[in-house]
Amino acid sequence: MISRRIIRIKVLQILYAFFSSPDTSINNSEKELFFSLQKTFDLYHYLMALIIDIQKFAEERIDLGMKKYRPTSEDLAPNTRFINNQLISQLKNNISLNKYIDNSKLTWNDNEELIRKIYVALIDQDFYKEYMQAPKQSYSDDRKMVEDIFKYLILDNEDIESLLEEQSIYWNDDLDFVVSMILKTFKKFKETSDERQALLPMFKDEEDHQFAKDLYRKVVLNHSDNMEMIKQHTVNWDIERIAFIDNLILELALSEFLYFPSIPTKVTMNEYIELSKYYSTEKSRNFINGILDKALKDLKKANKILKAGRGLIGEGEE
Repeated sequence: MISRRIIRIKVLQILYAFFSSPDTSINNSEKELFFSLQKTFDLYHYLMALIIDIQKFAEERIDLGMKKYRPTSEDLAPNTRFINNQLISQLKNNISLNKYIDNSKLTWNDNEELIRKIYVALIDQDFYKEYMQAPKQSYSDDRKMVEDIFKYLILDNEDIESLLEEQSIYWNDDLDFVVSMILKTFKKFKETSDERQALLPMFKDEEDHQFAKDLYRKVVLNHSDNMEMIKQHTVNWDIERIAFIDNLILELALSEFLYFPSIPTKVTMNEYIELSKYYSTEKSRNFINGILDKALKDLKKANKILKAGRGLIGEGEE
């Protein structure tokens, strides 16, 4: 499922585009936000389909070997452990995955060279050789094999990253997160899982869906107030010279402090400091941390931080 962290990242990206394009309407930008989130969910299914195509390529290699004019003994008695991997077979037959792939028209058919390169890299891996030569085959071994392919051959794969960037601008920063979603999904599969095994939903619940919409709108509608608040806490800084992305991160955090009573301020602080590690310089990270800390203390003193439920924990502390 799409976590709140990826929601925050997507909102940050859409806000950047919105404030950079004065002619964009709030409604159209909001639609783009949810389209962006939908594309992340597309990638979740698309990458699971990739492992099926890698297995298919391996099977075709075995078939070609057996059809050689002079096949070797290895060609005639191939090791079929990988092409019989139980988890991949479950994915191949999974109703939800097949339906989503068919409806979205996602396919790896035009990327045979990429699949070949991944397979060639795979058969050279020590974890693959150990798996293929193990005396026994278990479901847990099959699952670990697939997990290792995602961890070591799909994640941080420059060819895949380049291809995804070409196919959709919305996939530029999604690979790490989507692979983590897929690995969580595999933990839910068991040897007895059938074709109806559930995959992860797009959102954990309706509250997360609403969070995306509300966070985006709160920043846009309170932009002037947010900028005034930032000015008050950057007295020795020229606000025009503060990096645009840093201002947006500050606005997002301030909006969560003020308008999201169920989110503890410590959670908000941690999340946006973490985001700044990816979207700002080290100097900016320290700046954002300092400004948020000062702003939060002042907002608490003015009794403007109103948290409810679990969000109350620690909110009265300075």
